[in-house]
Amino acid sequence: MGVLYGYFVAADDDDAVRAVVREDGEAIATGYDGFDVNGMDPVTALLPAEVLLTGRTAEEVSADPRHGHQIAMLGDGEVLCLTLTEALRDALATADRAAFHKVAREWATSDVFWTPPDPDGLAEFLHQAADMASRAVARGHRLYSWMSV
Repeated sequence: MGVLYGYFVAADDDDAVRAVVREDGEAIATGYDGFDVNGMDPVTALLPAEVLLTGRTAEEVSADPRHGHQIAMLGDGEVLCLTLTEALRDALATADRAAFHKVAREWATSDVFWTPPDPDGLAEFLHQAADMASRAVARGHRLYSWMSV
């Protein structure tokens, strides 16, 4: 049994909590701009990509109070909602999409993955995230991730 991750846009932290802690019986993040993916932990797996895209060091990213800050939890941690940094959102939104394959190849060689991932899959993730980030910036919204075990 693996962990499923979702990346989505919300107006603010309270809105993101409502996307995950549903009172309407709908699935997590239903009605929100986003996508689901396997094996893309926003704290560890995404860190090298954020470093590559923003030019910040891993220490700077990790010290950012919005890097993987938990804002909601269901049950005993079966579902979590985490914040993503504005620096990542902005870097994704303005990134040169043609460079995503190069970034993905370098990201794939990082030590954060159990087995080396397919760089094409990572590039596709970056494209989806960049599209989502562009829409978030246009609306003045933020990026979030949920994870479910």
